Amino acid sequence: MSSHSYPMNSGDDQHSYVHNSSYQKSGINGAEEKIRKWILETLNLKLNSGLNTFKIADFGCSVGPNTFQVVQGIIDTVKYKHLKENNETSLVPLEFQVFFNDQPNNDFNTLFRTLPPSSKREYFSVGVPGSFYGRVLPRNSIHIGHTSYTTHWLSKLPENVCDKKSPAWNKIYILCNDLIEEVSKAYKVQFIKDMGVFLEARAEELVPGGLMIVLGQCLPDGVPMYETWQGHVADTLGDCLMDMAKSGITSEEKIELFSIPLYFPQFSEVKGEIEQNGSFMIEIMETIGHPMEVKALTNDFLTSTYRAFLSTLIEEHFGDGVVDELFDRLAKKLSKHPIDFEMWKTQVVYYGVLKRKSIWGE
Repeated sequence: MSSHSYPMNSGDDQHSYVHNSSYQKSGINGAEEKIRKWILETLNLKLNSGLNTFKIADFGCSVGPNTFQVVQGIIDTVKYKHLKENNETSLVPLEFQVFFNDQPNNDFNTLFRTLPPSSKREYFSVGVPGSFYGRVLPRNSIHIGHTSYTTHWLSKLPENVCDKKSPAWNKIYILCNDLIEEVSKAYKVQFIKDMGVFLEARAEELVPGGLMIVLGQCLPDGVPMYETWQGHVADTLGDCLMDMAKSGITSEEKIELFSIPLYFPQFSEVKGEIEQNGSFMIEIMETIGHPMEVKALTNDFLTSTYRAFLSTLIEEHFGDGVVDELFDRLAKKLSKHPIDFEMWKTQVVYYGVLKRKSIWGE
């Protein structure tokens, strides 16, 4: 299967990612202060000597508004460090250029239409269409790179998970939930391949000594996906599809040929791939609990959040008109059988600040 792209729900209506990405925003907020601290401590502003343009890239920016918040946070931190290191004496102010990268079919129109107004925006913006599983920017051109909630999306569906003759066939499950060992292996192989490509590309694009900030969702070590509430919601979606097959709205055969190219690695797998790559020094790599999970998430919130990032994928495979029915059924199932957040385990948020090594291989 060739590389595919499944952008977040476009536009800015009630089902769009713009209005249904507060879960991701909250995860970003939870790590913001620690990332700021590490930028202040580890960024070498002399990387920029001779130039007054500081370049930032957000890989997998989607449609906002989270990317704008992240970018502004980085700019505020760099400006503060710049002033502090120059004793706030008169100096040429830094200019900032921001590269917003995502797949070519990302809704860049909404992204740029909702940019902060120019009177409040402290940067020049550029759209960069292209998969981040490969180079998208010139060598040695970026001072700080950032990505959040992106690399669990694989570049393509792993081999054989939709092949009924393969031991890696995912049967009627729609996600890698760690119930079939061969399926988990196939997903992990693809994740390792993709992370290697992602890190190699970023290592070329960042200036030596530049920082790469990575943030996302992962499983705590030793916890399988099926023991988490996130895995339970995905399996419940699969149950809804099976109910729809029984009603003749779709077919069991279509469900058997459907699997989502999402893999939530365990924390040690993420860290291990960064160490294995060897292009970056890990300044900090930790996990935190998700800030929104201190209280139970509502059924409406869960339904809207899952709809915002899965609609495109589901519509492409099952056709028009399935999305409304599927998520209506999910909402009803969750109302009938509410998730007991005390009973289920949960994924965690990982964040890291990586420094591009000054000399390749050292």
